[in-house]
Amino acid sequence: MTRDATKGAPGEDAVGLPVIDVGPLVSGIGDRVLVAAAIGRACREHGFFYVVGHGVDAGLLRRLEQLGRRFFALPAEQKEAIRMERGGRAWRGYFGVGGELTSGRPDLKEGLYFGAELPEDHPRVRAGVPLHGKNLFPSAVPDLRGAVLETIAAMTRVGHAIMEGIALSLGLDARYFAERYTGEPLVLFRLFNYPPAPPSAAQEPSWGVGEHTDYGLLTLLWQDDAGGLQVKSGTRWLEAPPIPGSFVCNIGDMLDRMTRGRYRSTPHRVVNAAGRDRLSFPFFFDPDWDAEVRPIEAFVEVLDDHEERWDQASVHEFRGTYGDYLLGKVSKVFPELRRDVLP
Repeated sequence: MTRDATKGAPGEDAVGLPVIDVGPLVSGIGDRVLVAAAIGRACREHGFFYVVGHGVDAGLLRRLEQLGRRFFALPAEQKEAIRMERGGRAWRGYFGVGGELTSGRPDLKEGLYFGAELPEDHPRVRAGVPLHGKNLFPSAVPDLRGAVLETIAAMTRVGHAIMEGIALSLGLDARYFAERYTGEPLVLFRLFNYPPAPPSAAQEPSWGVGEHTDYGLLTLLWQDDAGGLQVKSGTRWLEAPPIPGSFVCNIGDMLDRMTRGRYRSTPHRVVNAAGRDRLSFPFFFDPDWDAEVRPIEAFVEVLDDHEERWDQASVHEFRGTYGDYLLGKVSKVFPELRRDVLP
């Protein structure tokens, strides 16, 4: 059901991230309890694991990779035609290299932001709720629209399945999260392109994205064969290289909060040392915008690691809806956009 993969960072002992076949959760055929137990161990020990048996069509992902590379190879003016400022409060579209900040520092990547495709008459769109609305797609790569929306739908199904496994791993009913938080999940999808890191005499590398944790419940990441993802384990950084046919899965701040620190959101970062462009597709499966995120009642003691966290912030002190939490985070990532589109 599981196996180990990955090698430790240079100079470190080899430490594996588990590879978990989630087929029984996706199909309903097989031992779901055994899979859930493996997920629970991974969440407690690493906060990261690889997912296989997910059922997402490999041909769809290959097509999306080809289309993504076509988009990022376009002239700058064609990419800027769908820049994020044109997405308004929906927070969708393109940003150039250095346009996104992590811990106040520009990331060495460019990207496309997508989310659930909502019509103009949707109540939240009419109300101007941030991160809700229509996507922006490039006219120069017309097939990208269908591939993105099909991928979002497929990965949403996987997200629901894995969250059932997480619920079972915590001794809860399989529908615990769906009934409270993810009946209508907030789903966000990104296409990222990381150019090669420039040679530098400084000791600090040029990070594609700096150290951070994810905000919500669950992230599923497809990555090409360039490598570069690193996961923090204690004081060490472990490489999480691509495994064909897999997604890298990690848990976010809200699951950390719900479990009072038993399942921790793990810091990670990216440096592209491959000497060529690196492509990745992170998919975020998060609570509904209006959901008030609360700890699971069975857990009383808080295992708070804020002193060791990259931002020194405690996810356990937060009070409010997931929308409140997310907006506070992403508005720091795009400060100029925040001034233009937020109330």
